[in-house]
Amino acid sequence: MRAARRQLVVLARWPAPGRCKRRLAAGCGNGRAAAIQKRLSWHTLHSAAAAAHRADAQLVLAAAGLGPRALRRWARQLLPPPTPLALQQQAGGSLGCRMQRQLQRGFAAGCEQVVLIGSDLPTLNPTDLQDAFVQLEHTPLVLGPASDGGYWLIGLNRSGFARCGAALMSGIAWGSDQVLATTLARASSLQLPVALLREHSDLDRQSALEPWLLRARHQP
Repeated sequence: MRAARRQLVVLARWPAPGRCKRRLAAGCGNGRAAAIQKRLSWHTLHSAAAAAHRADAQLVLAAAGLGPRALRRWARQLLPPPTPLALQQQAGGSLGCRMQRQLQRGFAAGCEQVVLIGSDLPTLNPTDLQDAFVQLEHTPLVLGPASDGGYWLIGLNRSGFARCGAALMSGIAWGSDQVLATTLARASSLQLPVALLREHSDLDRQSALEPWLLRARHQP
């Protein structure tokens, strides 16, 4: 079987009450926050599946917070067969370490482009993800800016990854409002050109909850 040229990785956490969406849970409670995370994971994975099909990319669900058997059950609930979906478990460490490992896995498997996204993006659509792969054809690094000062997507092509190694994600204050700015400054110091996608907002605050729930009514 030939190796996939492109890989799209969804980084997700098992939506267990008290173990996900802690900032959102502070406003609406652990149970409701977990239910919202479950809907967000469904929406993200289905958007990613559509984009992966159009871009001829391998779709990967890299999950944290559950074991291999539970991961297989959850994956079938989110995206039933026959849609192709590779499953991986995230290792420990900071967000930067976990993303770095996913990039290493993808390029070690022979991919030329690897794109990573989170699972709490209520306005995500497949076109956003297709655009990331288009940009990687001629730009080594692509980022999707988030309204909180972070980024919702990072993608690298093989030449970009070879040039930056682990330096791009080292020493970042993850969770702060300076993540994107620091990453852009780091890319500049590495002489790594960057393409920016459109901005999205993570669903982390109760104030953003009601508009999203209205849009999500027709999801299972």
